[in-house]
Amino acid sequence: MSGQDFVLLKIASTGDLTLQFGPLFLLLVLIGLLGFLFWRRKAMNDTQDWSIVESEISLGNIGKVKIKPSYEDIQIAHKAWVELATRKAGLPFDEEHDVIVDVYNSWYELFREMRSLTKQIPAEKIRKSKDTQELVRLLIDALNLGLRPHLTRWQAKFRRWYSHELETDKKKTPQQIQRRYREYRALVDDLRDVNEKLVAYTMFIKDIAHGQKNNADKL
Repeated sequence: MSGQDFVLLKIASTGDLTLQFGPLFLLLVLIGLLGFLFWRRKAMNDTQDWSIVESEISLGNIGKVKIKPSYEDIQIAHKAWVELATRKAGLPFDEEHDVIVDVYNSWYELFREMRSLTKQIPAEKIRKSKDTQELVRLLIDALNLGLRPHLTRWQAKFRRWYSHELETDKKKTPQQIQRRYREYRALVDDLRDVNEKLVAYTMFIKDIAHGQKNNADKL
């Protein structure tokens, strides 16, 4: 049998029939099997009856959100939740120990990662699915409506002041220095408000990825 033979039927001297399969035939069978498994998995994901998750999102006044996520939506939501939950952005602000600049740095990294996750969603999927469109809106609005207004108002002028003070006073801790900012209370109150809403938002993203236990919560 040559490598180009698909199937070879041989008759032995004893009269017995021998059926041999060539390597090309076996390769095509393997490709076909892998293709079937891929199709079957995709079909199961497309028809999977994932539960609806919904809530009222206060971050950035996003408002009412209701999503019945697909398999791909859940994967993106899980990645977004990991990014949120493992950064200062997704944790309550601790006024005694947290450094404001560190929080801003965390928000900056979050902007970058969330944009990257949104880009991973195929445009075709967004066009076809209203739930995917809603997920994209949820991810983008959290940045543009939730975080950006605070950063626009406070970040640049605070960073400039803080950088100068940090260079001129080597004896005080960063926490002690930041409390001397003339608008410290207004800044922290606004930051804390955004941060608390972001923490609640993080929990809703987790609900999309892992399922929602209580649909009555307002976030």
